[in-house]
Amino acid sequence: MFKYIVKRLLLAIIILLGVSFIVYALVRMMPMNYVETKYAAQLAQGTIKQEDIDRFLDLYGLNSSIVGGYFTWLKGLLSGNLGNSFKYNRPVTDVITDYMWISFSIALVATILQFLIAIPLGITSATHQYSVRDYTVTVLTMIGLSFPTYFFAAIVIKIFSVDLGWLPNSGLVDTSVSYAANFAGQMHKFGDMAVHLIMPILVSVVLSIGGLMRYTRTNTLEVLNADYIRTARAKGLSEHTVIYKHAFRNTLIPLATLLAGILPGLFGGMMITEEVFAIDGIGRLAYLALKDGDIPFVMGYNMFLAILTVIGTLLSDIMYAIVDPRVKLTK
Repeated sequence: MFKYIVKRLLLAIIILLGVSFIVYALVRMMPMNYVETKYAAQLAQGTIKQEDIDRFLDLYGLNSSIVGGYFTWLKGLLSGNLGNSFKYNRPVTDVITDYMWISFSIALVATILQFLIAIPLGITSATHQYSVRDYTVTVLTMIGLSFPTYFFAAIVIKIFSVDLGWLPNSGLVDTSVSYAANFAGQMHKFGDMAVHLIMPILVSVVLSIGGLMRYTRTNTLEVLNADYIRTARAKGLSEHTVIYKHAFRNTLIPLATLLAGILPGLFGGMMITEEVFAIDGIGRLAYLALKDGDIPFVMGYNMFLAILTVIGTLLSDIMYAIVDPRVKLTK
C-alpha cells in the first residue's frame, strides 16, 4: 500500500500542475479582468485615462502573456506564496483560512443530516420496493433533485421569512445587535448564528439527499438479491437481522467512494447557497472574486479544492480497500 500511495501522490503533482494551468488560462481569457472591472465606470466618465489603465495592468501583472503570468504565479506557489487578493487586498492564504470555517460549519451539519436522512430512506425504499412508500420517497427525492438551488432557496425564504416571519433571510448574525464579549454574550451570538443558518442548511440538505438516497436504494437492492442474503433468510433469521446486520454492512461499502466528493465539499463552500443567503463563506467570496477577475484568489481557491479532491480520492480508494477485503491496491 505504501508504494501505491507514493505513486498516487506523484501522479497527483502532475494532475495539479495541469489543473492549475488550465484554470489560470481560463481566468486570463475572461472578457474582463480585475482592473477593467474596477475602473470601467471611471474610464467611461473620462475621469481616468487608458494610460492609467495600462499602468494598473502592469502593476497587477495582467499585461504579460498567459504562459509568462502562469510561471510567475507558479514560482510564487513553490515559494509558499499564493499572492495577495486583488479584491480583498489581503494574502490569499489568510482569506481562505479565515472564511473556510464558516462554510465548513454549514457543510458539516448539512452532510451529517444528509446521511442520517438519506440512508434510512434509501433502505426503506429498497425493502419496500414498488410499494406506496417506495414511490412516495422516490417522488419526493426526485422533486428535490429537480429544483435549482436559487429557485428552492427563494421558495424557502418566501415561506419562512417573508410570509411567516420565523427566520432571518440573510447573513450570519443580526447586524443591529451588539454582542458582549463575555460568555453570555457569545452564547447569544452563537444562538443567533444557529437561527440564521437554519434555512441555508435546510436548502442544502433537501437538495442533496436525493442522490444519496437513490445510491443507497440501488446498492441495497443489489445486496438483497445476493446469495448470502437468501441463505440468511433460509436459516430463519428475522428480516430485521438480515437487513440491518448482513445487508446494511455491505450496502455501506460503495458509499466509501463518496469520500472523494465530501472532503472538498466540506471546505469548498456552496457558492449559490451562500450568495442567495448573503453568507460570507469561502464559496461566496470565490464567486465574487471570479466575477471581478481576482486571479490570485481564484487560483488559490481552485488549487485548494483540487488538493482536497486529490486527497479525498486517495482516501476513498484506501477506505474502499479497508472495508472490502476483496479489493486489493496494486502499485
